[in-house]
Amino acid sequence: MGCGKSTMGRAVSELTGLPFIDLDNYIERRYHHSVKEIFAERGEPGFRDVERRMLQEVADFEDVIVACGGGTPCFFDNMEYMNGHGTTVFLNTPIPRLHSRLMRGRHKRPLIADKSDDELLVFIKEALAMRMGHYSKAQITFSSERLENKSEIANTAREFAKLLSIPIKK
Repeated sequence: MGCGKSTMGRAVSELTGLPFIDLDNYIERRYHHSVKEIFAERGEPGFRDVERRMLQEVADFEDVIVACGGGTPCFFDNMEYMNGHGTTVFLNTPIPRLHSRLMRGRHKRPLIADKSDDELLVFIKEALAMRMGHYSKAQITFSSERLENKSEIANTAREFAKLLSIPIKK
């Protein structure tokens, strides 16, 4: 959360012409319910099952950029599945940068909307500690620290495309 998956995905998509799929948005369109509603109706196990099936569906698409939720790699064999079906990237962002981004946008995120700044910092540290074992299995680690304005986003997207040898559209 807050590492820039959607920002990077959209920017790289625009730069390269590759379609961008946000897995949570894909799930919402396919199920005609918000992720929050699916969680409420099915619980986390039910949501994670839906998420896994939708991940496997989009993994069959060719030449796409997929941003999955931060929990996606942490359930079932999702990380191994992703590694077997494409190039996986862990967008590594320093904790202070995550904290800054999430403080600004927390009102849009029900999971953290009511947390104080200090509680948010603890939440970030604990979530990363629990998930890092999964994230570290990504094939590439890429810094997403510099996404604070249009210029940084554009430059970072170019660096990302170059690193992955994705042709830039003219």
